[in-house]
Amino acid sequence: MNDVTVVRDSDSSLITTLHVTYALHAVGLAIGAFGASTIVGSFIFGWPSIIAVIVNYVKRGEARGTWLESHFAWQISTFWQAVGWSLLIGLIGLPLVLLLGLGLLVWAIGFFALGVWAIYRITKGWLRLKERQAIGN
Repeated sequence: MNDVTVVRDSDSSLITTLHVTYALHAVGLAIGAFGASTIVGSFIFGWPSIIAVIVNYVKRGEARGTWLESHFAWQISTFWQAVGWSLLIGLIGLPLVLLLGLGLLVWAIGFFALGVWAIYRITKGWLRLKERQAIGN
């Protein structure tokens, strides 16, 4: 998508929606960073991110063909990539825990790196939205 800075009146409510969904994802990440959960666990299973991804699916059709569409796709993609990577890290770590005891280390490093990645993706997307620019996958 090309970077388009023109904002139609109809886009302003979608921009607000995107700010809210980025904020919900950020709250989910913050709960994981400062709570008893992991960053990724909170992002994937926490209510703020689940609500955000549902809103993304519901509202993305209204953004079709605009620069805002890329932000809905970015957030949805970030959520589902985090789910996929979490499953992969979990599946790789499980046999290592049972057989070698190394799984805890794999999980710790893997989930930490995935948490940093999720923070990066939400921050990058939110900053691009603030600059009124599309974001690429």
